[in-house]
Amino acid sequence: MPRFTSTCLCLLSFFWGASQNADAISDQTQLDSVWQVSKMWSKTLDSTKIASLIKVIEHTENGVESVLIGKKDTLLMDTYFKGYAPDIPHDLRSVTKGFIAILIGIAVDKGLIEDINDPIQKYLGPLKPLKNKSETKSRITLKHLLTMSSGWDCNDWDKKSKGQEDKVYRKKDWLQYTLDLPMVNEPGQQSSYCTMGTILLAEILERVSGKSLEVFAQMHLFKPLGIRNYRWGHTSKANKLSSAKRLYLTPKDMAKIGVLVLNKGHWDKLQIVSENWIKQMTIPQTRLAGLPYGYLWFNIPFSDGTKLHNAMVSTGNGGQYIIVFSETQWIIVFTGNAFNSEKDKLPLSWVQQYILPAIKS
Repeated sequence: MPRFTSTCLCLLSFFWGASQNADAISDQTQLDSVWQVSKMWSKTLDSTKIASLIKVIEHTENGVESVLIGKKDTLLMDTYFKGYAPDIPHDLRSVTKGFIAILIGIAVDKGLIEDINDPIQKYLGPLKPLKNKSETKSRITLKHLLTMSSGWDCNDWDKKSKGQEDKVYRKKDWLQYTLDLPMVNEPGQQSSYCTMGTILLAEILERVSGKSLEVFAQMHLFKPLGIRNYRWGHTSKANKLSSAKRLYLTPKDMAKIGVLVLNKGHWDKLQIVSENWIKQMTIPQTRLAGLPYGYLWFNIPFSDGTKLHNAMVSTGNGGQYIIVFSETQWIIVFTGNAFNSEKDKLPLSWVQQYILPAIKS
């Protein structure tokens, strides 16, 4: 049986960025002035259904390493599996994209980016296409990158695509290679999952701010949220492009981003990113893989067996999820290690099968 660490559903001591001790039991305590811990989970969650979920995770091969459930500003449950600990930063994979979307919004709010409908070339300076030149490329905007609808031959889910990320990682100059990709659609016509578009957004962020992605995020997002236990890493060991780094974060700090989105960009007494940006980021702007898609965040409907509940979802390979139900104000976080496996989709089915039915109205 896989080894796991659990809060045992009695909500044991929980501190942002600190390790958890099964012998320490906390009263309802305010954390970071925003999220609270509550031992009153039984009033809001059906213990039988949650126990069934934990049993499934324990006794099947699924790669799940943590599950967190919160309601508004209160953490109700955090459970860790397979030796995973709450203070270990986790490889977020493409959940990093959700963070990039928020950082772009902050740059817009600060006037560093004038308009997301501006062509990307306005912010890339001397970096421009050298191959497959066309007037169409001049119409690619930041919004097209945010909605993955650039029109380039760039689809991570198609191994034949010239811009598929694994192919790009073998190239010497990732940015130039991406700008040189042939066009297969008009910008905005169709969305396809293109990691390189997000890396270009991060590059634009660095150029307009004059700061690295790491420094900008620390100053304008992590420091205000009290996020300290994190790191950035490269997808490729050979790559030194700072804008191509991905994020490693603890599940508890992932949940803080869920709270920020739920609260429309507001944290404690600060407006970290504008309410309008959060709205535009999380409402459907296009469709990707048949699902509504905003600015690097999915909009996914879940069923509790009787009705549908729309959620704002940031997803990452391996089973990384930040799931925010704005109407009912629930936040769910999963992390896992089911990389490049269909098992990484299991948490989405469990939300419907176990978590939503466990919620007491």
